[in-house]
Amino acid sequence: MTGLYRAIADCNPDSTNVVATVLDGEAFGQKALFSDEILIFETKESGFFSRHGEEVLKAVRDKEQCRKGMVILDGSRIFCDWLGQDIHLVICGAGHVSIPVIQIGLMMGCKVTVLEDRPQFADNARRAGASEVICEPFDQGLKYVQGGSNTYFIIVTRGHRYDQTCLELIAGKKHAYIGMIGSRLRVAKVKEAALMNGCEKAVIDQVYSPIGLNINAETPVEIGVSIMAEIIEVKNKKMRLSGYSKEILHAILNQDEKNGRNVMATIVARKGSAPRDVGTKMLVTPEGRCIGTIGGGCMESEVMQKALHMLHSDEEKALLCHVDMTVADAEVEGMVCGGVIDVLLEII
Repeated sequence: MTGLYRAIADCNPDSTNVVATVLDGEAFGQKALFSDEILIFETKESGFFSRHGEEVLKAVRDKEQCRKGMVILDGSRIFCDWLGQDIHLVICGAGHVSIPVIQIGLMMGCKVTVLEDRPQFADNARRAGASEVICEPFDQGLKYVQGGSNTYFIIVTRGHRYDQTCLELIAGKKHAYIGMIGSRLRVAKVKEAALMNGCEKAVIDQVYSPIGLNINAETPVEIGVSIMAEIIEVKNKKMRLSGYSKEILHAILNQDEKNGRNVMATIVARKGSAPRDVGTKMLVTPEGRCIGTIGGGCMESEVMQKALHMLHSDEEKALLCHVDMTVADAEVEGMVCGGVIDVLLEII
């Protein structure tokens, strides 16, 4: 099945990529990868998805129908996992507010690019761990940033004329989010100037400003938290689900780290107040190491035990595990969330 994960890793991140999995019936466990409505890989040649590919695509197009990741085809449940991509944070300015944004972004697994024209402040961004620091005038530095459907632009420069330069250039790039710091008056003037210089009104109207969720933030750290909270909110409003993290794909595809078989655990259904949503993944290695988390606690421990049993036996290649955190035993064990999840376990 590693061929599927190679195909996932090679997908164009700006395409619409969906992994579909059969959850019951004779085709249980069969998987397929669709990219821009084209079937590009299936785990069984001429299998379920060769026969039902058009029906899957029709269901995928109906975003309301598969909003929770599940559709019914030919009497079988199909889990549709919309693949997102790693967030790319592009921060214009490396002042005091930028440092916690960099640090939180890195904790979230984002690629963080910082643009700053002052060498001393650019060095501060490097020390904070930014993935990339471009120390050039903003108009020059932004030429190196392509943008994309998962690029989040954060404008936190030291002055409105720099904000205006950044906004006008960023408005012409593909993006998921543009946020700009500043008072309402300052932001309004920058937006007005951007419109006069030819920026599209629809783009300027969607700029998040003042930037960040309203949590009455005052310190640079608090403002950084509010900015990242807003970005998380915007990200999670998208239909795309969790996808596959770099760490999980690396562990599957890197032969030096691969030690025998692994088990992929994916939440495919959820009811109530379960800690993680559908699409969340965790890779379990033969030695019991976990990459990622599906919620932690006793629930995750139960899933891990089932995964380790699969690894040490040849009985099953795939298993659908039902975890109920609402019953009395769950309360005794400390499963306090009170939800119900179905977790698909697959040998890789």
